[in-house]
Amino acid sequence: MASTQRLIGLIGGMSWSSSAEYYRLINQWIAERLGGLHSGRVVLYSVDFAEVAQAQHKGQWNEVAELLTEAGRSLKRAGADFLVLCTNTMHKVADEIVAGSGLPLLHIADVTGAAIRQSGLSTVGLLGTRFTMEEAFYRGRLEERFGVEVLIPAEKDREVVHRIIYEELCRDRIEAVSRRAYVEIIGRLVERGAEGIVLGCTEIPLLIRPADVSVPLFDTTRLHAEAAVNMALAE
Repeated sequence: MASTQRLIGLIGGMSWSSSAEYYRLINQWIAERLGGLHSGRVVLYSVDFAEVAQAQHKGQWNEVAELLTEAGRSLKRAGADFLVLCTNTMHKVADEIVAGSGLPLLHIADVTGAAIRQSGLSTVGLLGTRFTMEEAFYRGRLEERFGVEVLIPAEKDREVVHRIIYEELCRDRIEAVSRRAYVEIIGRLVERGAEGIVLGCTEIPLLIRPADVSVPLFDTTRLHAEAAVNMALAE
């Protein structure tokens, strides 16, 4: 039986809690768009995040790139039409995954940049892992491709944001004290001129909601999942 949906290849497990959100959102929106008993055509390759996180913090990006490329190859063999990498940080090796897997990849920074541009904002704050906040692969892409000025927290605030991601959110722990810390950090970015905030780690939307802050939030998990649905249903 032929399907009108392209098969979405999810590379997940970074962490499993945010990957579960991708799966939920994709299926929810497919059902809304197509009605009836429809759900998403999805194949998921979930990695062991402990291996990925250890390599990240050792700077072993080539090893992680090969691990995720093999995930992409597996998804291609399973019939996936395109890849969705369910993490912001590992888009650092997005080009390697595309080259090694032979499948197109829906880039999370491009989806986010398009949403920022559509909103009419010109300056945003960025929260994410230390790698995402400090390196050019993500914020540089937003700046160069979408003309967006990207502010990042001060050094001590970056330490807090990074620690909470790895020690709490990636372990499916949601703490009220951490929510307050993030809200304070967002407030300092707004004081510096941020008109909106990019939740540039797929776990952060589990902690911070629009009602928590006074400026628009760009929830990269929701934006990425919705773009995946659009791509799966595009004629």
